[in-house]
Amino acid sequence: MIKTTLRILAVAAVVSGGTCDAFAKNPVVGGAPMYATKNIVENAVNSKDHTTLVAAVKAAGLVDTLEGKGPFTVFAPTNEAFDKLPPGTVQTLLKPENKAKLAKILTCHVVSGDEMSSAIKKMVMGAGGEYDVKTVGGCVLKAMDKGGKITLTDEAGGIAHVTIADVKQSNGVIHVVDKVLLPKM
Repeated sequence: MIKTTLRILAVAAVVSGGTCDAFAKNPVVGGAPMYATKNIVENAVNSKDHTTLVAAVKAAGLVDTLEGKGPFTVFAPTNEAFDKLPPGTVQTLLKPENKAKLAKILTCHVVSGDEMSSAIKKMVMGAGGEYDVKTVGGCVLKAMDKGGKITLTDEAGGIAHVTIADVKQSNGVIHVVDKVLLPKM
């Protein structure tokens, strides 16, 4: 019995590459597990906290891009973050005639590369406490480390806090934020 148990554990160790990562729990965002084997869109569609973001990504025509190879770092605003915008803003942005404006706003949440929070914090420290993050949408976000938490200041002066960091994806990483990041208008 003991020999059988030891054999099973040995096989499990070999199959998992000698680590316990194969048994690590996937992070949960919006009530859904996020899988490192799925891409950004495949995971986001399962998060009940990101239904507005998913609708916006579809309306802006960015699904294929965010399903692409990447890597991308996405600062993903929650539904509550979108709800903080003035009434009617989201509905207006989702209209076909506002596709370019919506795409600009959304691409100001995306950075080329796979930037985990530890790398962002290191860049912030190396830059003297504030680091300029250039997005694929041409925006510049100011990243800071406030008490161990990353904050981002957008071009309009709004401040977003990373509420869930380092959600690994097959084509990058997601950091959940509590505010929609806006470009200069």
